[in-house]
Amino acid sequence: MFKMDEEFTESDLKQAVSLAEKNYQIKKDDYLRLDVFTNGGERIVDPNFELRQGMTNQNMQNTRQFVYLVRQDGLVKLPMVGDVDILGMTIYEAEQKLQALYSEHYIDPYVVLRYENRRVIVLGANGGQVIPLVNENTSLIEVIALSGGINQGAKSQTVRLIRGNLNNPEVYMIDLSTVSGMRSSIVRLEPGDIVYIDPWRRVWIESLRDVSPILSLITGVITLALVVKSINLN
Repeated sequence: MFKMDEEFTESDLKQAVSLAEKNYQIKKDDYLRLDVFTNGGERIVDPNFELRQGMTNQNMQNTRQFVYLVRQDGLVKLPMVGDVDILGMTIYEAEQKLQALYSEHYIDPYVVLRYENRRVIVLGANGGQVIPLVNENTSLIEVIALSGGINQGAKSQTVRLIRGNLNNPEVYMIDLSTVSGMRSSIVRLEPGDIVYIDPWRRVWIESLRDVSPILSLITGVITLALVVKSINLN
């Protein structure tokens, strides 16, 4: 069982997942959930529930969520604004575009767009990636292959499968450098799973990167001193 340590905490995990999702670019066949709020999204905060007072059951039903498909032509049909091309945009970029479109209908709209596909997030050596689950039987090894495989910067012997609530997840350690570990890799992944591939940490390279500005400064000073000395000798 994997436990978060001081170098990689539960907060780091949540932040990495959030960053990976934000960097995801919208693709064909994606399902998106859309929320549009007026007045800069004041109803989202509404700490005293003043804006919800008087809402009837019918009002509550009208707030149910819908998902919208990005069609093969790259367009998604959305209420009020019709077909919109957001193919290839990040979620943030799409939100900005939709806010501009909805501003023709509402005062100071605040758009929240979420990616609703069944997906797995891969973190660690392969960078933050969102991998859609194209069928019910997608395995761990297939997801790793789709994310770029195990390269020279990745530790095949320490792959973690993180499942469940991030506040108290189940974490499984898998060693892909062994036959038994490879057998484990056929495990079927579930939507929301996180795969973390440990990167090799090259301490000497990181240390050299840290001291390189100081070395450059020392080299510059020595070079200047040698030039001055050479001029004086002449």
